Amino acid sequence: MTHPGSRRSGRRGRTLAIPVGLALTASLALLSAVPAAAAPEDATAATAPGATAPGAGPALSYVVNLTGEGKGAVKQARRAIERAGGRVVTAYEQIGVVVAHSGNPAFAEEVRAQRGVSSVGATRTAPLTAVQTTQEGTTEVLGAAEAARAAAAAAPGQEPLEPSQWDLRAIKADQAHKINDGSPDVTVGVIDTGVDDTHPDLAANFSRGQSANCVGGVADTTEGAWRPYPDGSDHGTHVAGTVAAARDGAGISGVAPGVKVAAIKVSDPGSGLFYTESVVCGFMFAAEKGIEITNNSYYVDPWYFNCTTDDDQKALVEAIGRASRYAERRGTLNVASAGNENWDLASDAIVDDTSPNDTTPVPRTIDPSVCLDLPTQLPGVVSVSAVGPEGFRSYYSSYGLGVVDVAGPGGDKWQKAATPDANGRVLSTLPGGAYGYKQGTSMAAPHVAGVAALIKSRHPWASPAQIQLLLKVQADNPGCPEHILDPATGKPIPATTCQTGALGRTGYYGAGVVNALKAVKW
Repeated sequence: MTHPGSRRSGRRGRTLAIPVGLALTASLALLSAVPAAAAPEDATAATAPGATAPGAGPALSYVVNLTGEGKGAVKQARRAIERAGGRVVTAYEQIGVVVAHSGNPAFAEEVRAQRGVSSVGATRTAPLTAVQTTQEGTTEVLGAAEAARAAAAAAPGQEPLEPSQWDLRAIKADQAHKINDGSPDVTVGVIDTGVDDTHPDLAANFSRGQSANCVGGVADTTEGAWRPYPDGSDHGTHVAGTVAAARDGAGISGVAPGVKVAAIKVSDPGSGLFYTESVVCGFMFAAEKGIEITNNSYYVDPWYFNCTTDDDQKALVEAIGRASRYAERRGTLNVASAGNENWDLASDAIVDDTSPNDTTPVPRTIDPSVCLDLPTQLPGVVSVSAVGPEGFRSYYSSYGLGVVDVAGPGGDKWQKAATPDANGRVLSTLPGGAYGYKQGTSMAAPHVAGVAALIKSRHPWASPAQIQLLLKVQADNPGCPEHILDPATGKPIPATTCQTGALGRTGYYGAGVVNALKAVKW
């Protein structure tokens, strides 16, 4: 996984980009206010990176989950937090969740003992420190000749690079676009590393009024705060293009090129980690801003799995669960990637040797029914596995009967695409007006989010539960295959790990691969 919190293929993802200056004659050529979701605190309450909060040690960030909601519950919690040597950063009265900083090593234990507190947990194992941005991975530049071949193969009505988008054809999105591109009244919020809204393929569909930087737990809607860090991750911009790149005669097309896309940045600078307080802010911001769909191509750091038997980790599960449920009640469907570790999330035991990823990992064996991969295993969240251009489950994709809901194109280096460049990864937008290839369940989820947006466009009054049901009913279910491709060699091996359950649903694909054409016709 190239990025600690993002869903990429294997341990190292690859990006193939078209440089900004590449031109082809064939036409290839966050308002500064905290949202109503949060009860803002005095700006001096937050602990500055590198500073020491009240107490004897370095500052940590905590979530405090209350037994009640509203101003009274938060006021009582504030007193308990301050008595324990903490400072309130922000409070979400609607769900009874408070974000606090403290340097008191006994902070969590002391606050847990207070009346009106359900659970308390540190959101990280490393202290709050100042960090610098770093370039993530390397980029393989796509040559002009390869780009020109794609443009030369474009049929009338196609975008110049669309011939290389095998993923659109895999879910019949190209056919759906002849009927309905989606409604501008529907917005997909990309909760991720930030989105470059100046990209020519994204600018027309970008919703500034529904975008923010939620890092640290408080939404910053200052102009441009939602963009990627300088030299930071291109992950969120790639995801956004898959959802809603415009059909404008240049570049690529998104799955739902007529809908709006918003950016909610939640990744810490430098480390790129997705901490609980930022993700809670992301869900709450989406809910308060009327975002209909969110895409979540990440897992919540620093624990790959959060165990409800652990006092700290169960508090993280509770806080994010409350926020995602609140968003769902407000009309937001949350879509999430299943992960890239080739794990069976319905098994009895998984060896997690990656957590915590902000300090020194300690190998542990967990039960995924008790220790949850967040947010993909939360109730109401659509969990997405990945398939490649040949229709097989992608070699890296995690799976699990009763865990995976549907599948989408995520790319696979072992599966060859019937495209001008024969690249089995997913082509989408990159910062600076570029385009590039990635693979991962990170790429599968936005295909599903895009189809969900088409369903919402077709059925404006559909609830999140109804949209999820339609995603499943409309999906094309291939059933369990006879073989899959070996992750190490790409050669066929028996698909002995695929299980079939009720209604023919499988551990590999859930209800099946989503279908954009049915989404606009049914």
